[in-house]
Amino acid sequence: MSAQKTWILNGLFVKEEARGQGAGKALLDAAKAFTHSTGAKGLSLETAKDNHHAQALYESLGYEKDDRYYSYFLTL
Repeated sequence: MSAQKTWILNGLFVKEEARGQGAGKALLDAAKAFTHSTGAKGLSLETAKDNHHAQALYESLGYEKDDRYYSYFLTL
């Protein structure tokens, strides 16, 4: 547990016609550079359980899957 700043990346999306051309990696690299420039501890993101392409990209860039916690949301 840490009180250091952590950034959350919400809504990362690459149009289908741009996929496979490095756009997602470029966006993630920019987010990582921003996170580093602010002195934050790290960067958090989520994806659908069946989005295997995104998961492969994230893991290839060093993101680690969290198997310890569930995510909950209350719609009002």
